[in-house]
Amino acid sequence: MIKSMNIAWWVKRWSELHPHKTAIIFEGSRISYLELHQKVNLACCWLQGLGIVKGERVAVMLSNCPEFIELFLACSRLGAIFVPINYRLAAPELDFTLSNSSPRLFVFGDESSETVLKLKRDNRRPQMLLATIPACSVSGDFMDYRSEVAAFNGQLPIFSDLLSSAAPEEPHVIMYTSGTTGQPKGAVLSHRKTFFNCLNADIFFKLHFDDMMLIVLPLFHSGGLFIQASPVIYKGATIVLHKNFDPQQTYTDIRQYQVSKFLGVPTVYKSLVKAASEHRADIPSLKVCAIGGEKLTSELMVQFKEAGFSLRQIMGQTETSILLWAHEEDVARKPGSLGKPVFHAEVRIVNRKGRPCQTGQVGEIVVRGSIMMTEYWRNPVRTKETIRDGWLHTGDLARMDEDGYFYFIDRAKDMFISGGENVYPAEVERVLRHHPAVEDIAVIGVPDETWGEVGYALVIPKSGKTLKAEDLMRSCDGQLARYKWPKKVLFFSDFPYTALGKVRKTELKKQYKEMKAPEFLKQTTSR
Repeated sequence: MIKSMNIAWWVKRWSELHPHKTAIIFEGSRISYLELHQKVNLACCWLQGLGIVKGERVAVMLSNCPEFIELFLACSRLGAIFVPINYRLAAPELDFTLSNSSPRLFVFGDESSETVLKLKRDNRRPQMLLATIPACSVSGDFMDYRSEVAAFNGQLPIFSDLLSSAAPEEPHVIMYTSGTTGQPKGAVLSHRKTFFNCLNADIFFKLHFDDMMLIVLPLFHSGGLFIQASPVIYKGATIVLHKNFDPQQTYTDIRQYQVSKFLGVPTVYKSLVKAASEHRADIPSLKVCAIGGEKLTSELMVQFKEAGFSLRQIMGQTETSILLWAHEEDVARKPGSLGKPVFHAEVRIVNRKGRPCQTGQVGEIVVRGSIMMTEYWRNPVRTKETIRDGWLHTGDLARMDEDGYFYFIDRAKDMFISGGENVYPAEVERVLRHHPAVEDIAVIGVPDETWGEVGYALVIPKSGKTLKAEDLMRSCDGQLARYKWPKKVLFFSDFPYTALGKVRKTELKKQYKEMKAPEFLKQTTSR
């Protein structure tokens, strides 16, 4: 293997070159690169002691903590496949993920023990070993990760070489999609992909050895693990890790540790802007603030900038990580644009026949190169549907302007046809979101006897604001063709969201179909 493509090798090299450099700051404690390397060795010894070998899966369901990173690195060194799992999953969702990935070991937080106890574990072959962090507060056949690993103090992993002799194309991580369009799929991500994602993030963030990267996004997601943590380790910089997001603690640590790089989703920046004045602080140390995710408007970007966050924008997905990027000047000069393709990838917009689209023409974003996933784990049908002729089809619709900048239109699966016309819900949402009384909105297509499909606008009003359907519909006048106007407005108190704040429209459609949605008021409008 090319050892320099293995993230565990990076930690080993930094432990030799700068052993006392701080790798991680967590809840006031510092872990140097030498200490991190030693902890990874101990975790590796423990995994080997359990009989775990290259190619077997190790599933981890933890909130952000140093042990998450230790296990990620230990699996990288051993050649085991790391499977990060969303700790917010309900028992049936967790059962699907574990059944699909078939891990030999499952490490989870004590706060998830009640959920784990609901699983049917007797029928799993091979038997799945269980460990908790910290020691589990309920009875069960659970190992205590910290005490188990500590027993290997002073020992080194048993290797014929310094690192597992894997090829760069071999699986590194199986990361499950957020499931916004149905059952989650396990994207198989290679060591080579991790390496080239780090190179892209290095360019985007302008990373330096002395950087301090604050991570508030969950490590089980690509944003936290591959866009922040892994590139920081590659550069030998420092991670300031938060267990979860808290606006006050974010401001405190930016000031205390002189944080220079940061990535958040729109909900994170909204919370930072809304924080009480006594909690906000001057943040001159921040050199790069990045944002990714949905529901971004020009007004929001201006609001964030006025609050001191001059933002760079990224767009990507689990299967590719960063795909498009826009620097601060691009955001200002090309409002609404997602920017241009990352350096280490080929990105195009193609029509249904797979041919490149003309300027301004709407098509699907496809990508080719070292940043794309290998396959969907144990799902050859979906793999064949997604990767065609060497190109990964993202399912995202976009157009490109004459300068090569991409503009997101919608998810291909969210688009519906009404009276023979294509309707892109994201386009309608952008218009309706401008209404000052709208907190959040999702437009879905539903069957209609006359038009085939029509749009329903599902709306969460802002707290304390009065919002009527007819007032919202007037926002469409002069902004959207009549066939794009929603036929009904349904008022919701909350939406089901993914970890990064994306609305799970599949769940909303299911709720509506079963008439089990949160309380809402139907308002019929004329077409």
